[in-house]
Amino acid sequence: MIVAGDQQLLKQINRMALVRQLCSEPGMSRAALSETVGLTKSTVSLLVRELMDEGWLSESALRTTGALGRRATPLHLDDSRLALLGADLGIGAARLVATNLLGEVLAERALPYDNASDAAACIAQVARALNELGADAALAGRTMLGVGVGLHGAVDDATGMLHIAPHLGWRNVDVTGLLRAGLAGGALAALPLFIQNEANVAALAELEFSGQRGADPLIYVSIGYGVGAGIIVNGRLLTGLYGFAGEVGHTILQQGGPPCSCGRRGCADALIGLQALLDAVYGPDQPSTPAQLERLFTAAEAGDDRALAAVEAAGRNLGVLLNNLWVAFDPMCIVLGGAALRLGERFIAPGRQVLLDCASATSLPAPALRTPQFGANTIAIGGAAMARHYLMRPFADHGIGAGTGTQARLA
Repeated sequence: MIVAGDQQLLKQINRMALVRQLCSEPGMSRAALSETVGLTKSTVSLLVRELMDEGWLSESALRTTGALGRRATPLHLDDSRLALLGADLGIGAARLVATNLLGEVLAERALPYDNASDAAACIAQVARALNELGADAALAGRTMLGVGVGLHGAVDDATGMLHIAPHLGWRNVDVTGLLRAGLAGGALAALPLFIQNEANVAALAELEFSGQRGADPLIYVSIGYGVGAGIIVNGRLLTGLYGFAGEVGHTILQQGGPPCSCGRRGCADALIGLQALLDAVYGPDQPSTPAQLERLFTAAEAGDDRALAAVEAAGRNLGVLLNNLWVAFDPMCIVLGGAALRLGERFIAPGRQVLLDCASATSLPAPALRTPQFGANTIAIGGAAMARHYLMRPFADHGIGAGTGTQARLA
């Protein structure tokens, strides 16, 4: 027996199947959708009408097909009536964006924390900024669909808990609960809320918004103070049993190598991350501040021998990590992101060469290696991409942060 709730879920699954198909093949007609998705033409017509009324889809000019009968009307995602919100709870500051369904930024905010060591205060500050962003004049008349947040630490999918963000000093923080409390009573209170590790979020930006085809499986490697990865397989984010998949910063690259913050030795974090570079160039006793990081970037740019040697060594270790990810997941594409990319080819070229040498030894083509397309907003845009990703997959299990599914129209 099918109950009303099952029928509603089935209908939503069918609706979003049409939307996802148009994401990958914009311009399809109703008849083509019916044939591709496997729904009757009458069902597709009904669902398309609903999706157009709600702002998901729009029509373009009639297309002549040469066949007898009604001319085909191409359908596309509508970029003018819906919006997604994304946030990057970074180290020292947050970045927030609002995008349309295509990932185009409509409004954005950069938000330095008042007190980066106080997790609750930072999250309350971000909640206030999200409310302000949602009320931005650039979003007037749009329907807000959901909020996605990227966190620089280990996130438990099952509980919405940030277990540890080592470079922020945050431990066991209920980010979902704190954000819900901060948004309570406002126009965004009932929106679906999605929370993930920043590398996973950045990987979803590449999947949903980059327009790259033939790039699945895809791995996004985020290199900042530490190292993490987001892994996409068959259009899905691989998160693992508790959401900790992709913590590649704590894969051991060098047995007995330098000590890592996790208590082990030779981890990728301790050999590749910016914190490791700062320690190698300036010593572990020096403070790790934004000013010190700028000093490192400037020294490398100026050709300082010690800085260049440390960067090249880190790049070679990056190549070892890339090879390990290649043989473990066989991706079509690896995207390198994070603050370390400011070191440019001095850092990337040694890693690329190690990967190519490994590929040459096996007579197999190495995966494509590229950088992200979204600049400093990659993780914030990834938050918006995450909201779109899960809203278009109502059958997916995406943790307790998903909220009620209610939409809110903001004037």
